[in-house]
Amino acid sequence: MQATYHKYILNFKRPSGTSRGVLNNKETWFLILEQDGRRGIGECGILRSLSIDDRPDYEDKLRWVCDNIDLGENVLWEQLREFPSIQFGVEMAFRSLEASSPFILFPSAFTEGREAIPINGLVWMGKKEYMKQQIEEKISAGFSCIKMKIGAIDFQAELELLKYIRSQFTAEEIELRVDANGAFSPAEALEKLKRLSQFNIHSIEQPIKQGNWAVMADLCENTPIPIALDEELIGITDVTKKVELLQTISPQYLIFKPSLIGGIRGTGEWIDLAAQEKIDWWVTSALESNVGLNAISQWTFTTGNQMPQGLGTGGLYTNNFESPLQVKQGKISYDPKSSWDFNL
Repeated sequence: MQATYHKYILNFKRPSGTSRGVLNNKETWFLILEQDGRRGIGECGILRSLSIDDRPDYEDKLRWVCDNIDLGENVLWEQLREFPSIQFGVEMAFRSLEASSPFILFPSAFTEGREAIPINGLVWMGKKEYMKQQIEEKISAGFSCIKMKIGAIDFQAELELLKYIRSQFTAEEIELRVDANGAFSPAEALEKLKRLSQFNIHSIEQPIKQGNWAVMADLCENTPIPIALDEELIGITDVTKKVELLQTISPQYLIFKPSLIGGIRGTGEWIDLAAQEKIDWWVTSALESNVGLNAISQWTFTTGNQMPQGLGTGGLYTNNFESPLQVKQGKISYDPKSSWDFNL
C-alpha cells in the first residue's frame, strides 16, 4: 500500500465572520491511499486556532502516517489521539479504499438518493444588513431551522435581528439556534441568555469559552435557553474524562464535529456516553471540503438522528470539488446520477 498527503487551500466566496475573526480561506489536507489499482481518499480537516492538532509538527505527523500506513487503521487511530483531524482522515481513507466507490463510504438510502438529511441554514456574522440578507435568503431557500452566529457585532443589533425573524415566523415555523462561539464573559452570560430567551431560541452553542466547567455547569442549571456544548468537547480524548465533563456540566445538548473530536470512532464514544446521560445531540461539519462533508453526511444519516444537522457548508468556497451533494429546501441530499470531480 502506498500513502501520500496533499495540502489544499479552500477559498471562501466572501469573508466569513466568527467571534474569533474573519475567515478568507481554510487549509485542509488529503490523505491518498493506493493499492492494487484502487484509491482511498481521506480529508484531514484541521481548523487553525481551534483544533488541538494545530501544531508545528502537523505535517510531520502526516508524513509519519504515510511512512507507517501498513500499521493499519486501528493502530494508527490509537496513536493519533492528539491529532483528531488526522484520525478522521485515516478512517475515511481506509473506508474509501475498501469501498466499491471511493466516495460511497456508508451505503444507505441517503447515498441512493431516496432520503435526505434536514440541516440548519447558517447565518454568518457581519454587518446587520448582511446578516438580515442571509436570514431572508435562508428562509426563501426553504430552511425551517436557522443557526445564527452571534458575539461579534453589537448585542442589541443581534437581538433586533432575532426580533425581526420572530416578527415574521413563529417558533413552530422557524427553529432558531444561535452560536456564541464562547463570546460571552462569565459575568454577563446569564443576563444575555435571559435577553435572548424572549425570542423562543431552540438552543445556544458554547455561550462562554471552553474550560470553565464550574461556570458552564451553573449556566446549564439556570439557563432559560437550552445550552449546547461544542468547543467544550475539543481535546478531551479519554473516555473517563468525557464522562466527568458530561456529569459535571449536565448540558442540554452536545454538538459533534468529527474532525475535531477523533473522527467517527471518537464521535461514537461521545454518542454512547450521551445516551447514558440522556443528552440529545447533532452533528456539524467543520468547514471541510465536499470530500469530508460527504463522509460526515453519509455517516450521520446512518445514526438515525432526526434533528436538523449542521451540514450545509459545502457551498462556501469558490474552489470546492464538484460532488453529488445538493442542498434543497433545507435538506442535504446525494444525487447518485451526478459525478465527482476530485483533482488536486
